Amino acid sequence: MTMLASLLLPSPLLTTASTSTASSQQTTPQALRLPPKPFTTTLVAAAAAGLLLLSPAPAPSHADPAFTVYYGTAASAANYGGYGGNASKKDTAEYVYDVPEGWKERLVSKVEKGTNGTDSEFFNPRKRSEKEYLTFLAGIRALAPLNAVLDNLALSDVVLQDQIASADDVRSAERTDGGGQVYYEYEIAGAGAHSLISVTCARNKLYAHFVTAPNAEWGRDEAVLRRLHQSFKTIDPAAPPPAAAS
Repeated sequence: MTMLASLLLPSPLLTTASTSTASSQQTTPQALRLPPKPFTTTLVAAAAAGLLLLSPAPAPSHADPAFTVYYGTAASAANYGGYGGNASKKDTAEYVYDVPEGWKERLVSKVEKGTNGTDSEFFNPRKRSEKEYLTFLAGIRALAPLNAVLDNLALSDVVLQDQIASADDVRSAERTDGGGQVYYEYEIAGAGAHSLISVTCARNKLYAHFVTAPNAEWGRDEAVLRRLHQSFKTIDPAAPPPAAAS
């Protein structure tokens, strides 16, 4: 019999005392003899140790990922050097967004920049289709109506076209930041993927920031992906450079 099991069985001393009380008219009550205090302490400690051994271990905690700020210049294809990294872009950046630690930057070619306006892109190396990227179009002074902008973006993005066509739900909204900058925001719940899009105009350019992931990755990383979506903003030339992400 284990020590823990013996603690759960009735004590002979307590049983004797209970019987004596019930038949006090026929027999003389016996004195209850308790074991010495050190012995009692040992039993309690042993029982507690047994319970700890039987208790399941707590699940490991997952720390929130760290983020860095990407500084984008939205340079034209003619002025684009084609090199990754953003160490020298901070002073000339036109927009910023957060990038999760561990994500990789994809090198955008001049041809791609010139045809569909892709300026920057980062992806999760565990699943390349989980990514964020930005496209821009020069010569745009103001946003078109909310619904028209999404349709125009899809004209140069076949994947976006297919996602909209098969979407279970497409939501759109307009917001204004503290500096008065207007942003259109779209959320597309497609049959195979989920996308968040933020669009704005500044410096006579239209900027569109995309965050997209297959549905399985969306279910796992939704909080992180929404943070990426919310982190995008254009930079006022007169404003100081934004602080690094925490």
